[in-house]
Amino acid sequence: MPVEIWLAYVGTVVALMSTPGPSHVLILSNSLSNGFPRATATIAGDLTANMLQMLAAGLGVAALAARYASALTVIKWLGAAYLVWLGISMIRRGATGVGEVGHERRPLHTLWLQGFVTSATNPKAIVFFAAVFTQFIDPGLAFWPQFIALSLTYIVMDGFVLTLYGTGAHWVASHMEGPGRILLNRVAGGFMIIAALLLALKTLSHS
Repeated sequence: MPVEIWLAYVGTVVALMSTPGPSHVLILSNSLSNGFPRATATIAGDLTANMLQMLAAGLGVAALAARYASALTVIKWLGAAYLVWLGISMIRRGATGVGEVGHERRPLHTLWLQGFVTSATNPKAIVFFAAVFTQFIDPGLAFWPQFIALSLTYIVMDGFVLTLYGTGAHWVASHMEGPGRILLNRVAGGFMIIAALLLALKTLSHS
């Protein structure tokens, strides 16, 4: 792959990640409520969805899925509703003082699923991989080396950004004591609801 094409791709990914999205807000929430070490499962879920989206785009499956836009829209709304429910549950626990921020310890598979669902149903990511990602693959060159290079680049960049968000939130949570930790549980729930609203707004803008 020519270096100039790769640099153009990196610039495009930077532009995509320049504003916080649902996945960024979600990792803030889970790092506040579960601690960053456990929230890495959320990052893993996010990146797993990205890999599947890139593979689908590379194999042309994304174009086929676009024909079933109504079914995809239902899935997106279900994902948003799922996050709202989680956020309300966290706020209610904070209001009653149940649980301690940073020690909520949701099952790792639940944290992974949250990351996967949020990324998989994000219209911004779906459009990027379906319409933009493949534009950087030169049909005159071998497909798989280009696909692997572009995929790894995206995964590393996205993982790095999510790690920055998560470690920052974890640092804040680790320096809060007493009532402040209960407040963080409410804040984490609020972030979860914001992530859902971002998903909903993006769904509406792409409908």
